[in-house]
Formats: sequence, structure tokens, C-alpha cells
Amino acid sequence: MSTPTVPGTPDAGTPAAGAPPRLSRALPGTPPAAPVRLVHLGLGSFHRAHQAWYTAAAPDAAAWGIAAFTGRRPDVAAALAPQDGLYTLITRRADGDDFAVLGAVSAVHASDEHEAYLGYLTRPEVAVVTITVTEPGYLARPDGRLEADRDVVVADVAALRADPRSAVASLPARLVAGLLARRAADAGPVTLLSCDNLPENGEVTRAVVTDLADLVDPTLVGWLETHVDFATSMVDRITPATTDEDRALVTAHQGYVDAEPVPTEPFSEWVVAGRFPAGRPRWEEAGVRVVDDVRPFEQRKLWLLNGSHSLLAYAGSIRGHATIDEAVADPACRAEVEAFWDEAAPHLELAGDAVTGYRAALLDRFANPRVRHRLAQIAGDGSTKLRVRILPPLRAERAAGRLPVGCASALAAWVLHLRGHGAPVNDPGADAARSAATAGDLATAVPAVLDTLEPGLGGDDALVDLVRERAALLVPDA
Repeated sequence: MSTPTVPGTPDAGTPAAGAPPRLSRALPGTPPAAPVRLVHLGLGSFHRAHQAWYTAAAPDAAAWGIAAFTGRRPDVAAALAPQDGLYTLITRRADGDDFAVLGAVSAVHASDEHEAYLGYLTRPEVAVVTITVTEPGYLARPDGRLEADRDVVVADVAALRADPRSAVASLPARLVAGLLARRAADAGPVTLLSCDNLPENGEVTRAVVTDLADLVDPTLVGWLETHVDFATSMVDRITPATTDEDRALVTAHQGYVDAEPVPTEPFSEWVVAGRFPAGRPRWEEAGVRVVDDVRPFEQRKLWLLNGSHSLLAYAGSIRGHATIDEAVADPACRAEVEAFWDEAAPHLELAGDAVTGYRAALLDRFANPRVRHRLAQIAGDGSTKLRVRILPPLRAERAAGRLPVGCASALAAWVLHLRGHGAPVNDPGADAARSAATAGDLATAVPAVLDTLEPGLGGDDALVDLVRERAALLVPDA
């Protein structure tokens, strides 16, 4: 992960005489491309700050290149292709920035390069498919099974039944298409490794893939049982969106042009459980924790970090803040976060310093003014995120006979967000919640919105009253 030496004369990619060269593997000191043995779905900043970073740091990185495919938009592939997949990781420490050129991504593709994707899956040496498409991309119902009646799923099933090599749109169908191609090529076992913020994400992946496979070709289900390892992981690294200021900083500091650098925080954690029958990089020697059960770590991260992130995204933006560091510095926001953590902590499987130390570390991470994690970025997809970040500790507290003020504060801020306060709504799955939030006054909206999160939740009168109170405190005239 060295910083390349910029040559004294411009290379062929230089836009004009005397201008800085474009980052590419032609620059001295950049790492060579490794042979592709990993495929990634959902190429974005987080993947490059996390899984690709760990892969680049593994002692056998030279044998494990990544072929990465974008999500909904091809922009990142278009930016990284001229750079041969290289990018600069900017680690924002409180006392300054560190820069490193990472080369684990050997090939970049837009999501619609379907034949290229199928081609990788037919190679026996391709051992792992990692995934970061965010929680809604799995198209899972609240019980974890596939939303088989979704229009995109119905269309994808019909396309794969007609031709197993058809281009498809949804993640479950893309995975099934790749596995159909792998079975046809007799390419051997493979691991699917979800790196999204879903509880038991490996089991969710197994469920939606198996359900869709059964709809397309029931004979594939038995093959999945013997050839596919659905691994589970917990991921943690705050990675804000890339800005023009980040690009300008890299050019000024490094002397080359990087169209897609990645800013991130110093902290990183990855906890993984899986069999990996076709092999994997020696991630554990790069700091990955390989365990038998990810759940305790996943639960702690989803509730304490992600849950408080969602709370701050809504409540903080309503109070006029733009970033996490601004929001957590607000005593009112900080008090709500601490209340939420106090409610969640007794129900975590980890205990002691594994919780108290983690909370203290989170406050330091959130307060880092150089990360600048925007609340509007975090606020997206709340209709999916709140189900796994806020509802589990809420249920546990209600089962214990308590009214959780912190959980209620998060729900109240989300209702207000849906009613037009704070960060703009960016949530394709929130149509029902948004309609409920705007169909009447706050007294009517709160129980209706809660019912869209979990049927019957709006019938908990004591909770509804508390959520209304917290909303009225935040926006008195809501």
C-alpha cells in the first residue's frame, strides 16, 4: 500500500502538458494487478475502504485480485477503469491525513456487464463473491424470506426461466444467474459473503437466493446445499461520500489525479464466519476476526453504531446539523444517543468493556471533525434500516415492561423526517410510511407510521404517546 512516485514527465493519460498525471498502474510504485479470485457486487466507497483494504493488506494479496461490479449506477466503474482499479485511501485522523494507493481491485465493471460477471463465476479459481448493496437490495421480507411478488423479482424469474444467461436486475437474481453459470461450467464450490448491515446476513442471503432458485429451477436448490457456502460477516468503518475537496486534496498532496479517492476513519473492524471451501485471502493476518458466531459482534454494531447513526441522522438534521460530528456535539442529540445506548446495552450478548469500551470509542469516532460523515447520506433507506437498528432493542425494552425514551426519540425523528423535516427523504421502500406520515396531524401519523415498520406496533398506546411527546419536543408545531 505504497504511495507511487510521480514521474517527472507526463504519461499518456495526462490531460495537458505539465498537468498532474492520472493515477494508474503505469505510475512507478503502484501495485500490479493480481489475478481475479474474488468478485464483488456493489462497488462503492465502503467496499474500497473495507473489504478491498483488508485484501490489499493480506500477506497473500498478490494472489487475490477483485473484479468489482457497481450497483445501480456505473459512475464509479467509469471513474476507476482509466485508473486500472487503483484509488487513494485517505485516512482522516484527528491530527492529519494518511494517504495510500490500494490495488486490490484488479478489474472494474458496470452492473450491466452481465456476461463478464457470468464469465467470472465460471472460473474455478474464483472462490468468493462479496456483497455490499445496502439492506434493501436483498428484497427480503421482515421474516427474512424473498419478496417473491415484487415486480422486479417476477420479471427476473421469468427471464431466467426463459434463458439462464439473461440479464437480470435484482441482487437475488444476479446471484442465482451466477450460480447457474457456475453449475453449468462445473466450476466447483464458492462462498457468498454478505458485508451489509443485516442481522445474520449470511442466512438472509441463503434464504433469498434459495427462494429465487426454487422459482427458477428447483434442481439448483440441492446443488446450493453442497456447493455454496453462505458466509456471514459484521463490517464496521465510517466512510463518508467522496467530495471534490477530497479529489483536490489528493492532487495537491500526491501529485496525481484520482477521480475516486476514498475518505475514511482510522477505525476498522471485520468479523467473519464461514467455511470458504474454495479458499480465501489470509484476511485474519490483516486484522480480520474469524469466528464461529458473528451474531454478538453484529448485534453490538447494528444497535450501538448504526442505531445511533440513524437517530443522529434524523434528529440531528432536524436540529440544523449537517454531519455526525456536529450532531453528537449537540447536548440534546448526545443525550438521546446515550439514552438509546442505555436501553440497548442490557440486551446485548456481549457485556462489560466490550460494550462500555465500544461506546466510548464510538463517541471518539463520531466526534472526529475530519471525517465529516453527512447526515443526509446516513438518513437514506430508514424504512429498512430502522427495523434492524431500532426495533430489536425497542421490543426487548417493551418486553421488560419499560418505555424506551431513546428508541422513541429515533422513531419520532423518523416520523418528522417523513413529514418533511430535516434531511430529504431518500428511501424507495418508504412509500407506505411516507403516505402514513403525511395523511393527517401528528397524532394520526405516529401510529400509522409505526404500523408500516411492524404491524401492530401502532397499537402500543403507551409507546405511541411517548413517540408523539418526543416528536413535539423536537418540532413543537409538527
